[in-house]
Amino acid sequence: MKAKTKYLSGFVSLSLVFFIAAGLFAGVQGILSRKQNTIAADGKEDSISIVIDPGHGGEDGGCSSEEGLLEKDLNLSISADVCAILNAAGYPTVMTRTEDMLLYDMYQDRNDYKGYKKIYDLKNRMRFTQETQAKYFVSIHMNKFTDPKYSGLQVYYSPNDAGSMRMADMIQKYVQKYIQPENDRQTKASTKGIYLLHRMNIPAVLVECGFLSNSEEAELLADASYRKTLSLGIACAIMEYCAGSSADG
Repeated sequence: MKAKTKYLSGFVSLSLVFFIAAGLFAGVQGILSRKQNTIAADGKEDSISIVIDPGHGGEDGGCSSEEGLLEKDLNLSISADVCAILNAAGYPTVMTRTEDMLLYDMYQDRNDYKGYKKIYDLKNRMRFTQETQAKYFVSIHMNKFTDPKYSGLQVYYSPNDAGSMRMADMIQKYVQKYIQPENDRQTKASTKGIYLLHRMNIPAVLVECGFLSNSEEAELLADASYRKTLSLGIACAIMEYCAGSSADG
């Protein structure tokens, strides 16, 4: 119970910030807001601004808590909320997956994916992002470590675009300020071990939303209201970054 009530004041503050921020961002992105889900004058739909990528899925559950909470399910839940908030605020946003599945057969490249499922899943997330011509990419994941004492959200960024670090810092700072005041983690540049970030040429980040190996944080992540709080923080940070990036030209 302590773990859940600890963040109540942060949720209320963040909710107020969101509604204030939404008004500010609407001013900066007024044209985009009015055009959301409409047909442009040339007959083409407005382009996608942001791709949200729920990691894992299907036969790949990702990491799990001692209670059996699966990363793939949490990733999808948070991604769906982030996507909904961004779309509501006027930022055309799509998800790489909306169901419990891996994406290795998205383009039906092979007849047999045995031994190739993971690599094709990652390749297709990359391919999907490129085909949508997205301006920004955000991948949602969970963390796990052998020592259960570790907790807290942490963001990794692509080294291929300077905007990636700024977006990562924005997300990290929002969550630290409004949700996890004891989180002193710093953003980190990704290595080639993070397949998507290593290959992205747009502002791209991977958000490790928490440690399922930490029982208190796993309890929080199992709660839908906390996940919505976290989603709101991530979405607000993305909007602030995008608004600033657009203003910079």
